Amino acid sequence: MTTTDVTPEDESTGTRARTVLTASLIGTTIEWYDFFLFATAASIVFPQLFFPAGDETVGTLLSFATFAVGFVARPIGGILFGHLGDRVGRKATLVSTMLLAGLATALIGLLPSYATIGLWAPILLVVLRVLGGIALGGEWAGAVLMAVEYAPPGRRGLWGSSPQIGLGLGLSLGTGAFALLGGAMDDRAFLDWGWRIAFLVSVLLVVVGLVVRLAVLETPAFRRMQDSADVARVPVVEVVRDEPSRRNLGLGLLARWAEGAAFNTWGVFVLTYAVTTVRMPRSEVLVAVTIAGLVSAVVVPLAGHLADRFGRRAVFAAGAVAFGVGVYPAFLGLSTGSLVVVTVVLVLLLGVVYGVQSGAEAPLFAELFPARTRYTGMSLVYQGSGIYASGLTPLILTSLLAVTGGSPWLACAFLVLTAVVSVVATRALRPVEL
Repeated sequence: MTTTDVTPEDESTGTRARTVLTASLIGTTIEWYDFFLFATAASIVFPQLFFPAGDETVGTLLSFATFAVGFVARPIGGILFGHLGDRVGRKATLVSTMLLAGLATALIGLLPSYATIGLWAPILLVVLRVLGGIALGGEWAGAVLMAVEYAPPGRRGLWGSSPQIGLGLGLSLGTGAFALLGGAMDDRAFLDWGWRIAFLVSVLLVVVGLVVRLAVLETPAFRRMQDSADVARVPVVEVVRDEPSRRNLGLGLLARWAEGAAFNTWGVFVLTYAVTTVRMPRSEVLVAVTIAGLVSAVVVPLAGHLADRFGRRAVFAAGAVAFGVGVYPAFLGLSTGSLVVVTVVLVLLLGVVYGVQSGAEAPLFAELFPARTRYTGMSLVYQGSGIYASGLTPLILTSLLAVTGGSPWLACAFLVLTAVVSVVATRALRPVEL
């Protein structure tokens, strides 16, 4: 029996299991809703409100740089909350991450603009972005482990993918909220105060999430660790010292490159590219991304099921290959400016291809580390790679487009490179025998 299998003593009925999956899904949905609000606002709101007026490209770059700062903060959160998750428990840590993320998001909704408080506006925006990044840095691994460590034998892939559904739902809620608010008022009202409503609503969502998470017991794997006194003293040190863990950590950081780049290309960068380069209406692009996010939420559990049947590495690598193959045709489709074509492109690349990667990665990374350091190890892989794989992607793509005068060929070459690296590293991963 592995440390992630559930014995009859651990789980006598399916009620608690359903509560666990609901807690993981609701929690990650709220956390990703907060995250995507910031990502969307960084594309269409923050350049105009929180940075000096001037060149549009410079404002966008500064806004994406602020977006990237959150990814730099996420490994800090991964180490901090990973330490707590491996020593104190998964449940208490997840409650803390949700509270911190909700507070940071709500305060952004109350933040004065550059015209009101000058340089303090971008400074405070960065501070709140860092706090949100730290919270999200500890959220993902804990939510995945809450599901994986309750999973019955043979269904770890399916159960582990459940928190990833929250990513697609959170994306749809975040972009959908902006699309709804933008359609209900004129551009001036939206920029003045309308966008803030979406950030403030986060407080209500956090209350709901906390109620559900507080009803969940600690995972069976962690309870067994406590009973056997097999709790890591300093988890991050053990991850680095243990040779199999250290190897999987390095390969995992490379394996996730294509997944992070894929999402932040089709879910974040595309908002700026379609509006400023292709000149599509903002509302149309938001609707297309929202639809793709909903499709992703459906594909993710299917990918988790396939990961149980054909292996985590095979499914995850297949998604990376499809991403690399589809990059250039996708940019050709985006350049048409047609709502139908753009929606089809995003449904295929963000909804289906990215959904496959996302659904397989949670159980894949969970099995790279033993239970005593699993929270920390997973956090280091996911959040460490987020700096370059996710946070820098919109900034890099914007810069490459500027260099080529708007032509996407260099940006496409960069994204194909991430896919190649990801596939090679994924095939070299060696799950730990638990």
